[in-house]
Amino acid sequence: MAEPRRRCALTKTLLITGGGRGIGAATAIAAARAGWDIAINYREKSARAEAIVDEIENIGRKAIAYPADVANEAAVAALFAAIDRDFGTLSGLVNSAGIIGPHGRIDAVDAAGLDRLWAINITGTLICCREAIKRMSTKHGGKGGAIVNLSSAASRIGGAGETVPYAASKGAIDSLTFGLAQEVAAEGIRVNAVSPGVIDTEIQPEGRVARVGPNLPMKRAGKAEEVAHAILYLLSDEASYIAGTVLDVTGGR
Repeated sequence: MAEPRRRCALTKTLLITGGGRGIGAATAIAAARAGWDIAINYREKSARAEAIVDEIENIGRKAIAYPADVANEAAVAALFAAIDRDFGTLSGLVNSAGIIGPHGRIDAVDAAGLDRLWAINITGTLICCREAIKRMSTKHGGKGGAIVNLSSAASRIGGAGETVPYAASKGAIDSLTFGLAQEVAAEGIRVNAVSPGVIDTEIQPEGRVARVGPNLPMKRAGKAEEVAHAILYLLSDEASYIAGTVLDVTGGR
């Protein structure tokens, strides 16, 4: 039986894109335990997203799952409009939706795969930031908030032979994070990013965690929950003077 919902006078709402799996799902659960109400975005596999909603409601927080492809501008606009209707004020955004994209050497990459990678990992993050800023910025009558983007250690390691396009997309996220932080810091919005290393989630190519994990400084891959804790820190008031930062969660790599 679910616990009675515990509501506080200053309830905060957090949108997590890609919140039905991996790091996004772990962040949703951790944020609910920290007192956030959660809007979970997913692209497919509604049953999994609804299971996360049930778990959050059992914690005592409000949660709703919304299907939307973040690469589709109209779908993103509709997603934010639905959150306005169902939750009211938005206080935080975690841009967790992403794909690995074309896997392998650059001389085997096709443009269609690159287009989809850019659309989700870069354009999707940008338009979600845009919609969040319209709601959170004091310039637009908002009360401020925090944005945390998902980067990757691949942006500095490069991903040679396997994931160079993905690494490039995450390099764009690093640039976006720093530039946007400068743009909206005076408007009550802190923008930061976390940069996970090898994390044991389904986004990893088959066999990579077992192959790479033992060669890392900690001799293992990371867990989604370990990244979620870093995200929650950057969302929290404890990080009130942190903006434009990319926080490595790589186990020392």
